[in-house]
Amino acid sequence: MKVIISPAKKMRAEAVIPWEDLPVFIDRSCILLDRLHGLSFEECKALWGCSQKLAEANYERLQHMDLRRDLSPAIMSYEGIQYQYMGAGVLDDDAYAYLQEHLRILSGLYGVLRPFDGVTPYRLEMQAKLAVDGAPDLYAFWDASIYDAVMDEDRTVVNLASVEYSKCVSAHIREGDSLLKVVFGELVDGKVMQKGTLAKMARGEMVRFMAENRVEDPEDLKGFTGLGYRFAPELSSNREYVFLK
Repeated sequence: MKVIISPAKKMRAEAVIPWEDLPVFIDRSCILLDRLHGLSFEECKALWGCSQKLAEANYERLQHMDLRRDLSPAIMSYEGIQYQYMGAGVLDDDAYAYLQEHLRILSGLYGVLRPFDGVTPYRLEMQAKLAVDGAPDLYAFWDASIYDAVMDEDRTVVNLASVEYSKCVSAHIREGDSLLKVVFGELVDGKVMQKGTLAKMARGEMVRFMAENRVEDPEDLKGFTGLGYRFAPELSSNREYVFLK
């Protein structure tokens, strides 16, 4: 069983815990970096869709970026809400070992990351319209390689990623695969409504729950009660687990 999550836009260089390996698609990442190096500041700013200040900082960082030096473990490098609630900095060694085996972070630049793969801060969202290596965008560039990397021998993936990233896997699902979507929401007029920030918090809490309890069977996810969420069997199926606040 594998668990997929999205990256975060905000990153830091965190070297308190050493990284272990280079990402599995490092050579492909270098192709993307070379393509980015060929863009002007204005082209990068348009690609990133961010403010002038953020674009200037990221463009400066891009000029000196080296994907094989001055790295830090991926799980410690992302600073988004999901990662804060994951609490990776306070987990024990057994939990780290669990995450290294089961957790995969999807990335526009790196494709797939194990928690202790070495990364450098970057900005490149999966939906970015970057034509590279004959592909019109990053979805076409990565094609089925992300799916192949996360779908292990028991053919089960727990999806805690956003639609933007999870489609890298869902678009390639085959017969016999199990892609379990997890939804964190509230009932509003009889419909399940998901709030972005709360959902990100809950995804992080669930990753920590899985690591601390060494969850090996998706069925055991039903016991998750973080942030006041409870499993809603009447709204769930074998393809989608719904948790209500």
